[in-house]
Amino acid sequence: MLQLYLQSLSCLQEPGAFAREKRLRTAHIGVGNMGAADLKAISSHSLVDVVALCDVDANNLAAAHKAHPKASTYTDYRVLFEEMGKKIDAVIVSTPDHTHAPASMMAMQMDKPVYCQKPLTHHVSEARAMKKLAADKKLVTQMGIQVHSFYDYKLATKMIQSGIVGKVHTVRAWSPKNWGYDGPLPQGKDPVPEDLNWNLWLGTSAERPYKEGVYHPGNWRKLLDYGCGTLGDMGVHIFDTPYNALALDVPKTITNNCRKPNGFGYPEKNMVTYEFPGTKYTTDTLKWVWYDGAGADQQREDLMLPGGEALHNQGAMFVGEKGRLYLPHFQILPRLIVDGEYQDVDVSRYNMGEPLRDYESEGKKHYHQFVDACLGKADTSAPFSYAAKLTETILLGVIAGRFPNQTLHWDASSAKFAEEKANKYLEGEYRSF
Repeated sequence: MLQLYLQSLSCLQEPGAFAREKRLRTAHIGVGNMGAADLKAISSHSLVDVVALCDVDANNLAAAHKAHPKASTYTDYRVLFEEMGKKIDAVIVSTPDHTHAPASMMAMQMDKPVYCQKPLTHHVSEARAMKKLAADKKLVTQMGIQVHSFYDYKLATKMIQSGIVGKVHTVRAWSPKNWGYDGPLPQGKDPVPEDLNWNLWLGTSAERPYKEGVYHPGNWRKLLDYGCGTLGDMGVHIFDTPYNALALDVPKTITNNCRKPNGFGYPEKNMVTYEFPGTKYTTDTLKWVWYDGAGADQQREDLMLPGGEALHNQGAMFVGEKGRLYLPHFQILPRLIVDGEYQDVDVSRYNMGEPLRDYESEGKKHYHQFVDACLGKADTSAPFSYAAKLTETILLGVIAGRFPNQTLHWDASSAKFAEEKANKYLEGEYRSF
């Protein structure tokens, strides 16, 4: 469905090939909330010129334009590409999840490097398509998962790969956030605010009447048509380091213990169990359990801390043959636990230097890495070749929520479930808008 949508867009017929210049001209699609943070961080690079801003919310657009008055403004990213295609060098996509792939794929079709917020896509098929297109065109790409470049997570990766807990057999990860909705489908409709283009907000998703406070600006993550629930939000952050450290691919089986589907919102509580093929850092298979919603941060098997200490409310635990590595989320150093007691570790052996201990400075590293890569001065650490596999893993757990307490079997080579009923959720219908 994604390819058919892109083929219908005439603006793709005139690609503007990206050439490495001394400065980088950026276009930003989605400039409110996380998009505003992305804009601030990207534009803080001394070699960036912000030349285009796009948002369906006039208030978001006005605020961004006040900070970057020389930039051209748009409400429709398709018009932006048509008018500015040869005047931009890179694109930053910070929209709700359902627009990540349509906007990013269009940019890449025009040979533009893309920085896209997490999760990379709304559907598994989109993740694979974005990975392929980026590879085919040899484009610089980066997923917006800033913690990937943080000291604490890079240190944990080095510790695990050094064998500090032996081969890992289990990972447990948790977040008590609740990006789910167990209520009924909203009834009726409300007037669309004058400052919101509702049709463009819906984008390729199905047409639906506007309801105040249900979709925009803050609740779309809870809803099937637009977000990916808590697993798609915090799961991407918290999965990232274990996924990277253990050199995982996509899982073989997925089971989600949650309530029955309601056809509108994601479950408010999930326990997702994955089984992965083994790697050189794991036992023959790896078990991974994710908990979200109320009570996700309670102590349970493998999660008891020394002295009865309470868990941090979000984090991950690596369970290995020789001990456990506890990694709270975020900006807290990982802790080694052996025989129920914390063990001191000389982290200088990992040649990491000293942590910045400043969120904004640490986060900028990930953004500036993308800019430097576009200018031929660096490589990105979360390109779509990596981000697509991580996103696919996350989305398989999201799909499993439609089949509570049933184990789904995933075939990575065919990109299909053995359970045919689940395959229809691997992609979505694209509306013309």
